[in-house]
Amino acid sequence: MNRHRRILLTNASIATADEVRQGALLIEDGVISEIWKAGDDGRTMFEGEGTDFSIIPALVQSRFPEMEIRDLSGKVLMAGGIDAHTHFREPGLTSKADIQSESRAALLGGVTSFIDMPNTSPAATSIERIEEKCALAEGRAFANWGFHIGATNDNLEALEELLATGRGNEFCGIKVFMGSSTGNMLVDRQKALEGLFGIQNARILVHSEDEAIIRANLEAAKAEYGDNIPMREHENIRSRKACVMSSIKALEMAMKHGTKLHITHVTTAEEVEMIRAAKLHNPQISAETSANYLWFSDEDYDRLGSRLKCNPSVKQAADRQALRQALKDGIIDTVGSDHAPHLPEEKNRPYTSCPSGVPSIQQSISVLLTVASQENIPLSRIASAISEKPAELFGVKGRGRLVKGYAADLIVIDPDKEFIVQKGAAGPAGIEYKCGWSPYEGIRLKGMVEDVYLNGEPVVLGGRLTSETPSGLGLAFEK
Repeated sequence: MNRHRRILLTNASIATADEVRQGALLIEDGVISEIWKAGDDGRTMFEGEGTDFSIIPALVQSRFPEMEIRDLSGKVLMAGGIDAHTHFREPGLTSKADIQSESRAALLGGVTSFIDMPNTSPAATSIERIEEKCALAEGRAFANWGFHIGATNDNLEALEELLATGRGNEFCGIKVFMGSSTGNMLVDRQKALEGLFGIQNARILVHSEDEAIIRANLEAAKAEYGDNIPMREHENIRSRKACVMSSIKALEMAMKHGTKLHITHVTTAEEVEMIRAAKLHNPQISAETSANYLWFSDEDYDRLGSRLKCNPSVKQAADRQALRQALKDGIIDTVGSDHAPHLPEEKNRPYTSCPSGVPSIQQSISVLLTVASQENIPLSRIASAISEKPAELFGVKGRGRLVKGYAADLIVIDPDKEFIVQKGAAGPAGIEYKCGWSPYEGIRLKGMVEDVYLNGEPVVLGGRLTSETPSGLGLAFEK
C-alpha cells in the first residue's frame, strides 16, 4: 500500500443503501477519510461551514497540494462488491479454478471481497481446514478474502466449541447443505439440523433442496430417458417442489429457534413469499439469489444446455420476474454469484455425470446493473445487495460501506455503457476464468465497472488491472 497517498474522487453519483447523491470522497492511507455530498441547493459542509460543492476540489487541494484528483462526472461510485457465495475450488479441485485466478476475475468485475464456500477437497469443516485455506489465500488473492465453515452430521459440538472460545471470528458463516451438491456435504439427520439451527451466535447459510424429492425425480427421468436425459430436465429433477419443501423446513426451524438464517440462491416465487412472511416472525432471516436466476430462465436450456446446469436449477420466467421484484422490495437481501467453475470437457458429459455449476463472478455486478435498468430498481438497492447488506449480515469489519474510517474498497461504474461479453475484453466484458467459458458470452449488458480501488489503491483502471501482483487482505469478522 502506498502510505500517505491521497486521492480525491469528485463529481460522482455516490450510491449507498440510503440515497444516490452527487458527492466527493477522499482516500487517505487506504481508508475513506472524508465524504462530501451536495444538498438540493448545491451546497455541502466543509470544516463546519456551508460551501458550494463545486469548490470542494480546490479547497481540499489547498490543504493537500500533492493530492490526485479524479473527476468522475457521469459515473457512479459505490462500495466494492462483497460476494459471500463463491466456489473457487481450492484446495483439491484446482484444475477447474483456484483462489488466484478467480479472485483476479472477481476484481475485474468489481468484487473487492469474496467469502468462499467449504465444499472443496478436503471440505473445510474444521478450523484447521479454514487455516489451510487462509494460508492458500495469503499473498495470492487479488481481492480481500474470507471463508465459511461447513457443517456435517457430526461436527456440531466442534462448531459450538469454536464459537464459545472466540475462534468463531476466524470464519464467516456456517454452511449447511440440506440438499447435496458439488462435494456432497449433505446434512440430513434431523437431530443435527435442530442443533445447527439452535446456534445463536453465527449466521447459518443453507443450500435448500429436498434430497428425497430430487432422488425420486432423477429415477423417474432415468426410467423415461435412460442414459440420454435432456439437460432441460434439470429443472424438473432439481424441482420447484424440492426447493419449496426444503425451504419450508428451514424457515420453520429458524422461526422455532430464532436462527440467524440465510437462505442462499433462492429460485422460486413461492420461496420469495414464504421468506417475506417468515421475516415478520424472525427478522434475523435473510435471503440471497444470484445474478444467474435474475437473468436466465427455463427458456435458455435449449440454447445453453449443460452450461446452464446449476444447483438449484434455473426455473421459469415467472420465477425470474418474482426474484427481480423481491430484489427491488428488499425481500432478497443479498446477491452472491455462486461462482462455480467446471472445465468444458466436464460440462460436455451426459446429464448424470455432468457437474452442476456456473462461472459468473466477473459478470454478476453488471448483470445486476442491467436488471436494475430494465426493472427501474434504484441504485441504492444495488448498493445494499452487493456490499452493505453482506457486510452487515456477515459481520465484515470495516468494509462494505462508504463511511469515514472504512477501508477504501470502491468501484466506479459507467451506468450507461453497453458491452457484449467476450474473451479478451476489458473488465466485466471479459472472461478471465481458469475454466475459460461463461454462460454470459455473447450477451449484451449495460453498466460497466471501469475502476476498482482496493484498500485505497487503484487496482483496476479502465477495466484493466494496474498490477499482476495480488494485494488482497484477509477479512475480519465479528459475530
